[in-house]
Amino acid sequence: MDCIITIDINTSAVKIAAYDLAGKLVAFRKGSFSILYPQPDHSEQDPEQVFITVLFVLKDLIREQILPLNHKIVSIVFSASMHSVLPVDSKGNPLGNAIIWADNRAKNEADMIKKLINADSIYENTGTPIHAMSPLAKISWIKNTQPERFKKTSKFISIKEYVIYQFTNQHVIDNSMASATGLFNIKEKKWEQQSMDISGLKTSQFSDYASIFNTDLKLKPGLARSLEIPKNTRIILGSTDGCLATLGSGVFGEGQATISISHSGAVRVAGKKVIKDKEHRFFNYILDQETYISGGPTNNAGVVLEWFASNFRNHPIILDFEDAVEDLFKEATLVKSGSNGLLFLPYLLGERAPIWNSNARGCYFGINIKHQPKHFLRATIEGIIFEIYSIGKILEKYRKIDKLYLTGKYASLPICAGIISDVFGKKVVVSNEAENVNKGAALLGMIDAGVFKNLEEAAKSIAMKNIFEPVSENNETYQKLFEIFQRLTHKLSEEFEMIEKLQ
Repeated sequence: MDCIITIDINTSAVKIAAYDLAGKLVAFRKGSFSILYPQPDHSEQDPEQVFITVLFVLKDLIREQILPLNHKIVSIVFSASMHSVLPVDSKGNPLGNAIIWADNRAKNEADMIKKLINADSIYENTGTPIHAMSPLAKISWIKNTQPERFKKTSKFISIKEYVIYQFTNQHVIDNSMASATGLFNIKEKKWEQQSMDISGLKTSQFSDYASIFNTDLKLKPGLARSLEIPKNTRIILGSTDGCLATLGSGVFGEGQATISISHSGAVRVAGKKVIKDKEHRFFNYILDQETYISGGPTNNAGVVLEWFASNFRNHPIILDFEDAVEDLFKEATLVKSGSNGLLFLPYLLGERAPIWNSNARGCYFGINIKHQPKHFLRATIEGIIFEIYSIGKILEKYRKIDKLYLTGKYASLPICAGIISDVFGKKVVVSNEAENVNKGAALLGMIDAGVFKNLEEAAKSIAMKNIFEPVSENNETYQKLFEIFQRLTHKLSEEFEMIEKLQ
């Protein structure tokens, strides 16, 4: 039987899934790796650890689940998280760790870029908000603070590009990933000269860009032998986790939006036109030649749940936290909606949309003598969802949203889905797909194999499992609490900056 292998490299794990040409999951393996926090505002990945984990998990899946069943691999499709920066030398060797999306060290560089006379033009041309998450700001930070490292760098690439380089010995970036760098012109589909001028780099110091459907890459012969697969196995460049999660949840038309809550979170819509926001609050990333994925990301989703469980619920700090979180959520169901008036601002890693404040910090508000640990637990979950709602509420000024589709391990859990429905006051749909990013990658492979004509047809193949309807009483409670949540977020902006300087 023919199958498509999908590789999703996310913040703390790689998920590798194989699908047959009917879109059915036939094999799955997962491997975890560490996120490194060497100091406040610094978030990194060891590129070698990431690649070794990808290779180990892929070999295990092929040997244990693919070869014994005589499946034939027709293609391998890649996906990864956005916004990582990895300097490499002329031989492709890493010059230190990769700086990932959650890193805030480049906030001063981002502030300086925002003050430039062409800041609006840079945002409009690249589709990426000017923020510390942006590779444009990260590269500027390296240039300003690590001049020797900057001078030794032959290319600036992402973790995905590094893994693909290890597979193929070629530096190539897909248009989706490129469009999330702040360095790529999403209109002209080429590297943006204004960004080159700021970074002090030439276009030759970035990978060649190509379509998400590109199949020009070839496996290294030695690697193909090690994996026990034909060296002419098709390598499909693929897209980003955010774009593929949207596609893999079945969202491709008007009135629909996805909410993802995994390590980070986001609200996204798909469309033929970009969102033009004067305050630069939303991203516009390329999916294919005609489709953009627009929306806003949050730094503080699953990572906050992991922080809470590790520090306050006696859960050990383990690499595969997703397997332990369901028990945590069961306890939260014992508390009524609103957590008895306890609020949580979830800004443990600063924040991206909609406030774009790297200095934002978390806090619990409204604590009284009656509050117990279970109230703090539920308030933590609700705080994350309030932050998601703050993105969605502004997004609705630009796109009509009638129905929400959930992706990610946490969002799909019943308690999360129910709270999201109650907070937004909208119908919420959970698909049958446990791994939406991998399924989105599989749909690209199925289009390449001729199963579907285009992305829109592929998206329609996604089946839905559960539907959640909002409870009006809960919605009223949440709207009252959200008003306080918003007021606190804006009123504490000066205090965020003051406390950050003491940390």
